Amino acid sequence: MEVSVGGTAIVILLVLILVALIVLILVLLRRRSNAPAPAAAPAAPHDPFAPEDSVAGDPRTLKAGDMVEYLGTRYFVRGSLRLKEGGFTWSEHLLDADTIEGQKVWISVEEDPDLEVVWWTEHDAGDLTPGEKTIVVDGVEYRRDEHGTADYTSEGTTGVGVQGRVEYVDYEGPRGKYLSFEQYGGGQWEAGLGERVPTGSMTIYPGGGS
Repeated sequence: MEVSVGGTAIVILLVLILVALIVLILVLLRRRSNAPAPAAAPAAPHDPFAPEDSVAGDPRTLKAGDMVEYLGTRYFVRGSLRLKEGGFTWSEHLLDADTIEGQKVWISVEEDPDLEVVWWTEHDAGDLTPGEKTIVVDGVEYRRDEHGTADYTSEGTTGVGVQGRVEYVDYEGPRGKYLSFEQYGGGQWEAGLGERVPTGSMTIYPGGGS
């Protein structure tokens, strides 16, 4: 059987084209396999006290009936004070702490502008009054920082009326220590010593009805 020269040329051309396509595909596949993997996107900044964080909870939503765990001990929130001075608001929460001296223990939560949580313990004011610019308590020197009057609303058990006004004088010491004086309805000055709560060291468990 005779095969024309033209037919043979066409067959050879098709074979060459097919081989070229195979080589091209192999080269492209090899380049793709050697390409560096895309870099992982950096983790987005995250607020450790954000409401969706079920581990730490959100101090800004604290209320009577919630539970707070701090330094290995759990406390129930007995009541809350919602305070407002001008456009600034903050909260104070009385805990059911069973201290040896029978002292009150509470925490304050405010944003100024960063979130700040302070652990407070009642201090016997004795002859102390908030009239001085500096006060020394237990060897720690505190300097007067703020003085004002706020309106408050009480929830649960707090030891004060449902509504009223409170005068306060705040002092700041070294390394996250605080001294605060409060006077409700023109009564006696009450004093408390505070320490800033490190981020992530407190866990909040919402109470029933949340």
